[in-house]
Amino acid sequence: MKKFCYVLLGILAFVLIVYLLLSVNARWKSNPRNIETYVTDNPFITGDTLIVGHRMGGGDAPEESLMAIELCLKGESVPDVLELDLHFTKDKRLVLLHDDTLDRTTDSFYVFGKEGLRPEELTLEELKKLNIGVSFVDKDGNTPYKDLHGDEVPYNLRILTLEEFLDYTQNRGDFKYIIEIKNGGEEGKEALDILYNTLIERNILDRVIFGTFNGEISEYASENYPDLIRSASIKEVVEFYIAALLGRKGYEPPVKVLQVFYGKKYFKFGVNLATSRVINYAHSHNMAIQYWTINDEDEIRYLLSIGADGIMTDFVEKAFEIKKEF
Repeated sequence: MKKFCYVLLGILAFVLIVYLLLSVNARWKSNPRNIETYVTDNPFITGDTLIVGHRMGGGDAPEESLMAIELCLKGESVPDVLELDLHFTKDKRLVLLHDDTLDRTTDSFYVFGKEGLRPEELTLEELKKLNIGVSFVDKDGNTPYKDLHGDEVPYNLRILTLEEFLDYTQNRGDFKYIIEIKNGGEEGKEALDILYNTLIERNILDRVIFGTFNGEISEYASENYPDLIRSASIKEVVEFYIAALLGRKGYEPPVKVLQVFYGKKYFKFGVNLATSRVINYAHSHNMAIQYWTINDEDEIRYLLSIGADGIMTDFVEKAFEIKKEF
């Protein structure tokens, strides 16, 4: 019995030590002086932290709407990179939308009387009837567009196609883009085919990072479009992180861009991808490292201080104000 208690205490002590080590690691902040400089040809490693308008600055205006684009492209706080998500429609058009269903961001239940509708179930003409700003909450806690339906919905609060988005932004600057396809399976592959051909036609392939959380679509991109810059899959991020912690020799980077999480809400996982060790390892392998979704002011400051290649944020103007401190 005494031996069993000693074993149990040993296990508990080991678990506690691991927990404490992970907690310290998650909260660790590196000294900016430990960041090293490497020669690179990666267009997303610029020596300056790129400010990325996450969902086009969805904290300042309804996400992925033309209204959000109009707002974030005027004034001095114009993002360096525009981030957007794409879904297929029933008639094979690519439209800007983050969620798999229309419930959260549109008035689809009011218009069609049904919950859980996916964009793939509707044509573009049907989707254009919706208000994409119904759930937007402004800085004063108001929902100014909640009760707009039908003809009351302004043009800049209607769902956008990829073509409409590019028509508007391409005429207003040499932006970089992060474009994520949400569909998986055959739909995701077909969506990527259309996206790739669109980027080639518009001569902006080298300014786009393609992303997806679907491993099979990442593999399809690598096999069929090796000239497409894509971000790492979840599996590839895990492999990179382990290699960075171990300082593994001979690591072969699968991509040019890592898009990873950071922030207080992830500390419980004990993973810290925002250290000088991680950033130096990425840069030494010619990989840019970008962080999402960073809305906390202290977290923005820290990532700026250690030379993050990109900060994705819903509040673009706030990020630029903080960046002036550096």
